[in-house]
Amino acid sequence: MKAWQVQELGEPQDVLRWVDVEDPQPGPGVLEVRVDAAALNFPDILLCQGKYQEKPPLPFTPGLEICGTVLSGPRTGERVLGSPGLPHGGLAERVLLADAAAFPVPDSMPAAKAAGLFITYQTGYVGLHRRAALQPGETLLVHAGAGGVGTAAIQLGRAAGARVIATAGGADKVQVCKDLGADVVIDYNAEDFVAVVKDVTDGRGADVIYDSVGGDIFDKSRKCVAFEGRIVVVGFAGGRIADAPTNHALVKNYSVVGLHWGLYRVMDPTVIPATHAALVDLWDKGQIDPLIGAELPMSEAPQALVRLGDRGTVGKVVLLPEQGSTGQ
Repeated sequence: MKAWQVQELGEPQDVLRWVDVEDPQPGPGVLEVRVDAAALNFPDILLCQGKYQEKPPLPFTPGLEICGTVLSGPRTGERVLGSPGLPHGGLAERVLLADAAAFPVPDSMPAAKAAGLFITYQTGYVGLHRRAALQPGETLLVHAGAGGVGTAAIQLGRAAGARVIATAGGADKVQVCKDLGADVVIDYNAEDFVAVVKDVTDGRGADVIYDSVGGDIFDKSRKCVAFEGRIVVVGFAGGRIADAPTNHALVKNYSVVGLHWGLYRVMDPTVIPATHAALVDLWDKGQIDPLIGAELPMSEAPQALVRLGDRGTVGKVVLLPEQGSTGQ
């Protein structure tokens, strides 16, 4: 079969190669799955660069979430979603998924949306509910609201009964956030989000801040977090890992909450299936709907990752199989 493979570390467009690899060999408790859609995430770029916290041995195939069809065994023909284990990721024609970590896809959910449901929505739900204990009526500030992480957090915040403020860069991305139901949207290219957040909350600030950017955005977020607020550290798409001065947290009485969703696979394996059930329920109720900003052929994986890294996308970017793919 074919798969995208990183044979040396560097920028995705320089190091990804579409090559022949050995067919996956499922063992006990493992499913062979045809990839019907693979969603891209910022960590895929970091994996190529060797900057992600997980560093698989070379060569490896990136791709952290897929939707696909089970090819053999008792679940043959079932549509599932999940995260293939590295070094054999989802940018391939076929993957292996542990049976217990292959979650059923609702019949009404297209493959592209199902591929985009897993990581960002799981992270958002666990971050907002388990880590930040977001309550109905609280104010949630979502940074980079038009991206894959942000669009999920906006929808999940709305579903939780929060008042949602989002930041985005440029008129088009501002409109995306408005269309998703954000109550207030701030164009960070034209306005100081700290001033706007304070103004629309009558000086109180945001109860929960969902920050996937880090760097300067985290520094400024500390200035508009509410008393007993929670800043959820999701990632560092801005490139710089910010400091969190403990004296400032003490004076303002707020919490800085880390969120490494993937650790729940080891630390509490019950969390991910329970969260999947909650997300399917929200889908069935029409309260969440993964925003797919682009559906591209698998052959365009390197260029798609460049666009994702340049913040030239909205929602999720999903790769679909080539015509004539041998992933049967």
